[in-house]
Amino acid sequence: MTEIDGIDELVAMLTLFLWPMIRISAFMITAPLFSMDVINLRIRLIVAVVLTFFIYDNQTIPTIDPLSADGLWQIATQVFIGACMGFLLQIVNAAIVVGGEAISNAMGLGFASMVDPNLGNVPLISQFMVILSTFIFLTLGGHLVVIQLLFQSFDSIPIGSLPPFADWLSIMFGWFPFIFLGAMNLALSMMVSLLLLNIALGVMTRSAPALNIIAVGFPAILLVGLLAFNVNITAMVYAIQRLWTQALATLQLLPGV
Repeated sequence: MTEIDGIDELVAMLTLFLWPMIRISAFMITAPLFSMDVINLRIRLIVAVVLTFFIYDNQTIPTIDPLSADGLWQIATQVFIGACMGFLLQIVNAAIVVGGEAISNAMGLGFASMVDPNLGNVPLISQFMVILSTFIFLTLGGHLVVIQLLFQSFDSIPIGSLPPFADWLSIMFGWFPFIFLGAMNLALSMMVSLLLLNIALGVMTRSAPALNIIAVGFPAILLVGLLAFNVNITAMVYAIQRLWTQALATLQLLPGV
């Protein structure tokens, strides 16, 4: 009888442990850096379990049957909270990929793609900028900030309560346009430089029709593009840093975070 009581107590403890781990796991699946395929699934699981241990002792978790209607609703709620926080940060990576793709197409490197397990086939410039963005995110201490905000969400939106879904979705939808605004901020100077070069090549083609524009234009665009990218890389770093800062500030605006 004592053994049965011990098993029941263990099952009850694991059930309580489940609720914070769902929110943390949903965040780690969707958030940048933590969701990268280069981070082994076992490592992500271990990190999620460790973070859950820190939360578990400091929370009053109600006893909810996960197989009941209320339990299924709570599972969906915890997934929603964690996934929204992760997707909000993932928008920065999406903006960087779009900006890098615009630069690659303007340089004539659109055909040179690398297979990214997270984002699919992305151009070489986008791949480089995503790696650069990851280093900037770590340099800013973004991984520590998001973990702290994730912990704070358990105090303001404890297990068993519901977040203001309409407010969260409103902030999320309002942040989506930054995919294109951030991409334009990153790629505009490069695209203007290459547009002026294309105009010059067009004038040269009209004045000298015998000129082989393919043989001359492609190497010229590629060379000027690489030089312009080297000149603008510092400004791009600051633009990516501003994107991460805005994303973290928007994450703090979520009601209950």
